[in-house]
Amino acid sequence: MSVAVVVLVLLACVAATIGVVSCVADDVSSDLTDQEMTCCWEDGATPTWMSGELGIRIPEGASDRRASYKVGQRYDTGLLSFVLPSEEAVTYTGRLIEKGTVMIENSHPKGKGYRPAAAFGHLGLPEPETFVKGLRMTSLCPDDLASPEGKYLQRCVDLFAHEFTPGTTRIYVRSTIEPSITPPPAGKAP
Repeated sequence: MSVAVVVLVLLACVAATIGVVSCVADDVSSDLTDQEMTCCWEDGATPTWMSGELGIRIPEGASDRRASYKVGQRYDTGLLSFVLPSEEAVTYTGRLIEKGTVMIENSHPKGKGYRPAAAFGHLGLPEPETFVKGLRMTSLCPDDLASPEGKYLQRCVDLFAHEFTPGTTRIYVRSTIEPSITPPPAGKAP
């Protein structure tokens, strides 16, 4: 057997090993991502409980109220969502943000495969960051927020308003929370 054949066989073995290791690493990474997406969601996070923890008051006429709470390694995440008629949603968000502040459109939407660590997909909803049309968004913090509803805000939040059908808007709220609050009581109704 010539030296060239031996070298080619060794190179082929090395290439095959690299390919196998790469596939295994991709599978492990994918499994870890899937685990992160499904792990650590607490039972008992009702819209009423989450509303109180975030200081986001839900209008009485809101429908399709959803909430969840995820315990993370460094930070927890609270999710809250509800639906309002679009005119009421504009009034509601206007009472949360300070006068003169404008919610911006999503000029850089995330792709279809976008999967944040605390996804609204857990609530059966699409991710607001993926919407191209009808989305307005802003971030709010309670520090000196001088607005009628802002005075109730307890934590910094990302606020999204998406008019998903003409005349109907879904409000999305996501908050990254230092693990200082007690997770929701499991199975306790609002």
